[in-house]
Amino acid sequence: MEQEADMEDHEMVSDLYQKNMQKVANSKKWRNIVNIIFILLGSLILAINMNTFVEQGNLVPGGFSGLSKLIQRVGLKYYDVKISFTLLNVIFNAVPAVFAYRLVGKKFTVFSCLSLLVVSVLVDELPVIPITGDILLISVFGGILNGLGLSLILNNNASSGGTDFIAMSLSNKYKVSTFNYMLLFSAVIILISGRLFGMDKALYSIIFQFISTRMIGSFHHRYDQVTLQITTVKGPEVIDAYIHHFHHGISCVEAYGGYSKKKMYLLNTVLSSYESTDAIHLIRHVDEHVIINVLKTQRFVGRFYRKPLE
Repeated sequence: MEQEADMEDHEMVSDLYQKNMQKVANSKKWRNIVNIIFILLGSLILAINMNTFVEQGNLVPGGFSGLSKLIQRVGLKYYDVKISFTLLNVIFNAVPAVFAYRLVGKKFTVFSCLSLLVVSVLVDELPVIPITGDILLISVFGGILNGLGLSLILNNNASSGGTDFIAMSLSNKYKVSTFNYMLLFSAVIILISGRLFGMDKALYSIIFQFISTRMIGSFHHRYDQVTLQITTVKGPEVIDAYIHHFHHGISCVEAYGGYSKKKMYLLNTVLSSYESTDAIHLIRHVDEHVIINVLKTQRFVGRFYRKPLE
């Protein structure tokens, strides 16, 4: 009898898990659509920023976009030749995109290439619109818009391409951070631009980059962690659904409800902040009366699984 009861419980949990997975799969399809919409919006912001603040202030953005802008300006000033920004950006990103596709993730690379192409084409096609002649205002608000556009793209599982492709490919292959080297590359581009077009422009470009980086740090939280404190009467079902969908450990303590006088379970788990919405949705689907307390994790010591980009 006990074996039959255990089998029935297992079948019930399995059916529940299958329903949860189907719902998650459907939500992923909609999420991809939402991701693309926000990637396009972020790309539009970047392109408008390039043709207003960046172009008006002769600023140099970082990475391959900055290199493309630098070559474009050199061609105009010294050779009276206008080189397509799209052509330069695609050439510089072609090889890094191949490495990112193989080493980082297919969907990430496709989404990033979409952003890259949209930004490049819009920069060539949209008119240059001067807003203000104050170079400090240009640097500040240009940095804000640049950081906002990049945050929208990064938060939707993509990047603006360029040195991000190289940094993430090397980081995934050798398991070390290489973003500092990419910052060094951007610094070299800015210094070359300063030598050719004036150091004042280079210094304002540094202000632009600093503000942009601070904006990204404020809105992009992929590497943040949160702790979920879960109170539920369906502990085994919640644990089964959770560990089948998320590669994180979860601890369980049996408890007694002070108000309800019922047996319940206290669950505790740490996961990446970008996973918390899916986890909460999954847990509430298993137990609609669950109580979840979300805490920001200041420091986590131990092995932690970070889902790779798709």
